[in-house]
Order: sequence, then structure tokens, then C-alpha cells
Amino acid sequence: MTVTATVIATVGVDVTPTLEEEPTDTPVAAEVTPTEPVAAAPPTVAPPIVVPVTGGYVIPAEERFRLGVSLPTWHGNPNVLGALQVGWVMDWRSRDTNPYGGGVSHLQTVRLMHDQLSVDAGTLTAMAAARPGSTWMISNEPDVRWQDDVTPETYAHLYRAAHQAIKDGDGSAVVAAGGIAQPSALRLTYLDRALAEYQRTFGEPLPADAWHIHNYMLREERDSWGVDIPAGITQDTGVLYEIADSGNLETFKAQIVTFRRWMADRGYRGQPLLVSEFGIPMPADYGFAPDVVVSFLRETTRYFLTATDPSLGDPTDGGRLVQRWCWFSLEFADYPTGDLLDSEANRWTTLGYAWLDMVKD
Repeated sequence: MTVTATVIATVGVDVTPTLEEEPTDTPVAAEVTPTEPVAAAPPTVAPPIVVPVTGGYVIPAEERFRLGVSLPTWHGNPNVLGALQVGWVMDWRSRDTNPYGGGVSHLQTVRLMHDQLSVDAGTLTAMAAARPGSTWMISNEPDVRWQDDVTPETYAHLYRAAHQAIKDGDGSAVVAAGGIAQPSALRLTYLDRALAEYQRTFGEPLPADAWHIHNYMLREERDSWGVDIPAGITQDTGVLYEIADSGNLETFKAQIVTFRRWMADRGYRGQPLLVSEFGIPMPADYGFAPDVVVSFLRETTRYFLTATDPSLGDPTDGGRLVQRWCWFSLEFADYPTGDLLDSEANRWTTLGYAWLDMVKD
């Protein structure tokens, strides 16, 4: 594949993919299956100009370590990540090496599969020892039936096993609890039950160095589209978000504050908070054309960079509410609305160009 002149002019790197084995476990935020689904159109490729959305800005270079992108698929070219200037990536895996280049951190994920850890305790300990100082996110949506799908009580026990195994290998590891799809009342109840089970069974509060959540706005209704009802929860409805709410900025911000307040009320005040997935998982045909998603990307990023609260935020980070965040995703055919890259055409998408505009020097 050759590189187009427009890409060279925009990013100054060769983005010709080099294929690597594609991950076999590539779960995403939620299986979004609205009624009467309409197939999303192929991503629109824009010329290398600023997408006309008001309020454009450049993220300061010293803040770009906070920027993350998820990699459901990966074509093995670190130049792509370098062009986006991301500080970290996640791929829903635990690894004993970082395959993404020395300038980009890989945050580990421990999955919960069939009521057990996706990686056995001994292997986790060895991985932690091999990569000291890593951040470990425990579970990917344990509250969603087509993701890790465990009861809150099971989560407490599996978290204990993962935490102990990781700390046995590396006492400096940062272990982040949580992983829920969205910090709604229903899902905070889920976490409350996990905390209660941990305290009851092990005689101490659940130990966490940080928390991580996904911040979607998806329907909570049994056997409906969205994120359904968590395992072990008997009620049939929670927040009945509509499709249009997937891009609601005010709700997005309110959920972050809600979760920070939940952390503070449960003894985790001021700890680091990672938003390990966010984006819009709806197709363009549902009202999320590229310019709408560009605006959402810019405004959520602006919020993450500027939102502070001295009573809730991390005191070592100027009271900032969120320390790191991860866009979904670089590229994934099942959910193309958030794609930054069109590797088949070997070009950035409209959203990719908007991202590059935010990190230009």
C-alpha cells in the first residue's frame, strides 16, 4: 500500500499497515442492537483540513500522556500511535511485554471469563514482575451480560484473586477496580454489593489504587438494546436512555461527577480515575454523522482536561476529576462511528483528522 500525499502532509509518517495477529478477545463497550437496525455507512474520509466545528483547540504537549485509544484490531504500526500522540492504549489483554512501542504505555486488563480470571494467578504474578509499575484494570464490564458478566459477589472474589496475584509480582503495581459500562444508579448498586461482599468475606474494604469506568449512556432494560441489567440484579429497568442520549454531553459530564462522589462516599476520595472506554457506539444513520462525533470528541476531551473539584478530584493532580481517558476506538468494523483510521484506504477518517488537529504543534 502506498501512502497518499495528503496523509504525508498531515501526519508526516508512513501509515502503511504491517499486519500482526489480530486479537482473539476483542470485546467492546456494549452490544448495541436498537430495534430496526440500519447498517452504518462506510467511514467518510476527509481532506486534511480542520473539520468546521467551533471551539477547536490544541491539547498541550505535557497533557497528552493522558490520551488513550483502544485497539480492537491492530495492524502493527507504531507510527500511527505516534501521529495521534496518544500516551496509552488498551487492548483488553494482559501482556508480559508492550508491543506498541516505548513511547506508548499499554495498560493491562484482567478479564473475568466464566466466573474465573482470564489469566491464572501464577501467570499474572509473573506478568506483573516482568512489567513493574504497570496499571492493571480489573474486568471489562462485569455488569454486562455479553461482556464479563458476573454477579457483584463473584466480582468481589475474583478481584481479590487478581489483586493478590498482581501485588505478589509487583508491589508497585496500580490496581484499578470497577470496569462498569456506565456509572448509573443501577450499576453503582452493583459496585456497592461487590464492596459489601468483599468486606463481609475478607474483613476489610476492597483495596484499590485507582478506579476505572466506561462512560456510555445506554439503555438499562432487560432484554432490550443497550447494556441490559447486570447479573444478580433483579429489577428489570434502570435508566431508560434513548438512542440520542449516546451523545449527550451534559449527561456525560454528570455521570463523571456522580461516580467521583460515589468514590468519595465509599472511602476512595481523591484516587485516580481512568475512563477506560468512551465514545458513541451508534451508527451515523441514527443521528451521529461525522461532524456530530467530532464535536463530541472535542468537547469530552475539553471536559476531561479542565474539570476539577477540590473536594472530589485527585489532590495530586490539581483536583482534576479524570486522570486518563481512552477513546473507542482506533478502528473496528463493528462500530465504525468512532474510527480514527481507515486502514483499508490507508487514510485517516474525518474523526482522525479532528484528533490530529487537537495534537498539532
